[in-house]
Amino acid sequence: MVIVHSPRCFEYTAPGHPERPERILTSVAELEESPHAWLIPEPCPEGDILRVHTMAMLRAVQAGDYEDADTPHFANIYELARLSAGSAILAAEQALAGTPAFSLMRPPGHHAEHNRVMGFCYFNNLAIAVAQLLAESKVRHVAILDFDCHHGNGTEDIFRGDDHVLFVSLHQSPCYPGTGLASRDNCVNYPLSPGTGPAEFLRALDEALVKIRAFGPDLLAVSAGFDAYKDDPLTDMALEIETYREIARRIAALRRPTFMVMEGGYADALADCVAAFVDGWEQP
Repeated sequence: MVIVHSPRCFEYTAPGHPERPERILTSVAELEESPHAWLIPEPCPEGDILRVHTMAMLRAVQAGDYEDADTPHFANIYELARLSAGSAILAAEQALAGTPAFSLMRPPGHHAEHNRVMGFCYFNNLAIAVAQLLAESKVRHVAILDFDCHHGNGTEDIFRGDDHVLFVSLHQSPCYPGTGLASRDNCVNYPLSPGTGPAEFLRALDEALVKIRAFGPDLLAVSAGFDAYKDDPLTDMALEIETYREIARRIAALRRPTFMVMEGGYADALADCVAAFVDGWEQP
């Protein structure tokens, strides 16, 4: 697996904010203990962002002219958000070239809607990468699997009704942002009760993977969130570290070109969850 990462993603932080640099720092340190190919991304062009977001939203991120208490403005956040999106694009290109790739970056992206910054997310990294590939006819059909504990409302908002995309989300409900309660059009949602453990989660994942296989995508894009772990401070699920190894194995068994984009995960054991996921992918 290729790991796409830039240490520049550590350049912003807000005291006490759960989306902190240490999330990625510890994950990078853990993965560096095993042999991986590492690539450094470049910021994506504005044109790629504008395929999924409005110009008004882009300018708002530049200027900090938006209101979301969870998503502070930083002087360099526009450039770093572009870098995170560029990392997703590079990971997608690696997947199409035949090598699974994981964009291990921040800020995350799956809560960013077409015209709204929210939930620690400035631009929707995965959506930007998928939209670019579709626009350039590099793929015709893309399946998106989001296993973050929070519903990927932004990704659903961007792609709902697009016949070229299947969006599937497994998430805790009730939980922030309060969406994803039912399936609609090309968006399939699995709201899971607080306290959901490995067995029930994996049953839902298996059902989701059946739907993805039937869709027959040219590419699989994964919003990889690790906040369904049992000790995550922001959620109330009950997955184990080893659950993420099994999640990876089952996704890899689809045998589709796949790229992954880091989303949430705030527990002290985040790096162990990420490492188990990567190991499960590489050693099915």
